[in-house]
Amino acid sequence: MCGFQMITTLFLLAAATMLGGSHAQLSPTFYAKTCPNVSSIVRSVLQQAEGNDIWIFPKIVRLQFHDCFVNGCDASLLLNGTDSEKTATPNLSTDGYAVIDDIKTALEKACPRVVSCADILALAAQISVTLGRGPSWQVPLGRRDSRTAHRDGIGGIPSQHDNLANTAARFKSVGLDSTDLVALSGVHTFGRAQCAAFMDRLYNFNNVSGKVDPTLNATYAKALQQRCPKGGDVTSLIDLDEQTSLSFDNKYFLNLQNRMGLLQSDQELFSTNGAETVAIVNRFARSQSQFFTSFAKAMIKMGNISPLTGTNGEVRLDCRKIN
Repeated sequence: MCGFQMITTLFLLAAATMLGGSHAQLSPTFYAKTCPNVSSIVRSVLQQAEGNDIWIFPKIVRLQFHDCFVNGCDASLLLNGTDSEKTATPNLSTDGYAVIDDIKTALEKACPRVVSCADILALAAQISVTLGRGPSWQVPLGRRDSRTAHRDGIGGIPSQHDNLANTAARFKSVGLDSTDLVALSGVHTFGRAQCAAFMDRLYNFNNVSGKVDPTLNATYAKALQQRCPKGGDVTSLIDLDEQTSLSFDNKYFLNLQNRMGLLQSDQELFSTNGAETVAIVNRFARSQSQFFTSFAKAMIKMGNISPLTGTNGEVRLDCRKIN
């Protein structure tokens, strides 16, 4: 694993330098002099957090995803206020904010007024994947934080109810291709989802009463109906990957092949006839190393969506409010 991770890191670092534009201002060595222990501090806080919440790693990765798809990776998701993004419908089930606060507190103690909240999200996501036994990569750093939330942009966040065409369009709009889409969806190899996120697939698919999504494995659908009964608690949590829900691996893609993708947007990657994503799912199901390499590359691309750099934005002292 160490050898693979080193090769992946070197490859991705080279790829990151070719992104051009404002992205070139980001660098894995951005804090080499101003906060040399930034990664180890973030890792330490995350390891402590896992002791209180075994699901914290997928929660943290999800935060970066939901932040970057709204006006870029600028930590606007973390802001409190009447126009907060975190209180909008797509983000109501996000979690992990207190751990981001803990990381910020630790970094302010070690390196005051240096590390942005946007970079904390990017680093915390990478380290969470690695601690979950997934791939490692060097995170380009140097983002600054937005001074405003962008609640009006939450429509850009992909929905679990989207068909493949809509999901692909959302990814394409921020510069991510089909391989990035499948690779980033693979983060659902760990974590959980509320019954509310897929209940329509079990009982009233496409608004037809009693209809079950035909792309769902029938046995799996019955098991889900027992755990998410009609009239039951829609906030109950179900593992996204029943086999290895706490490990970052490629079992997610095997699930899709077996028609056991929990979310509609996941299963669409494999069950949409003629879609180019089908071959990518099959490739990642065959090779975990190819999935890991593509996932790390996609995370770097996603982390480079419209970052604030230079004198734009600010470095927040508190991730929940502007300075």
